[in-house]
Amino acid sequence: MVVAAKERLNRDQMAALVAEHLQPGWFVNLGIGIPTLASNFIYPEQDIILHSEHGLVGFGPMAPEDDEDLDVANASGEYVTLNPGAVVVHHADSFAMVRKGLLDVVVLGAYQVDQEGSFANWKISTDLPRGVGNSIGGAMDLAQNSKQVFLVMEHTTRDGKPRLMEKCDLPLTAVHKVTLVVTDIAVIGITPQGFELQRYAPGYSVEEIQSMTGAPLAVSPNLRPAL
Repeated sequence: MVVAAKERLNRDQMAALVAEHLQPGWFVNLGIGIPTLASNFIYPEQDIILHSEHGLVGFGPMAPEDDEDLDVANASGEYVTLNPGAVVVHHADSFAMVRKGLLDVVVLGAYQVDQEGSFANWKISTDLPRGVGNSIGGAMDLAQNSKQVFLVMEHTTRDGKPRLMEKCDLPLTAVHKVTLVVTDIAVIGITPQGFELQRYAPGYSVEEIQSMTGAPLAVSPNLRPAL
């Protein structure tokens, strides 16, 4: 590894890394937060169809400032553009697509993920108003019924504890569904053998990333920088 100035990945860089792993022709749900930013890094020639659970199918990048359509927003409530052929469907029809298993991947944020591909992305909070962030929402349907799950998340908690663990200790959203985790310091695949480090943020060594990970971390033979 070449030692560089240590630099955590920002939100756009994390979203771009997610977009790199999306395959042509996929039907993809982008969840609230950083995942929705991935729409800015997907190109028309990839023929990727983006889905949002409130009923928007076929949307594209964020809308330019002063050119927003107030009726066209992604899961985060950010205004987006529509690609040719895009449709707006009823909320129930959108979830029928999900429950039928049509999604190739759903991209979500998370609090924890474990080496078996199970993850937790909800918890009861007494700090928020009732009904705000206090329930699982549609994440369980999305995760359980998609072919796979990609996660975008910080590598550690604010007090430095690992979010990538041997076993999650928060209530699970879905079991054995995650295949890829993009954090602010690494890209990690989840294989039958557990976590595999595939890419690393500037200035971070394998040893340092392992010290911030709560389970054994294999190193990909194709390990390379994230940027």
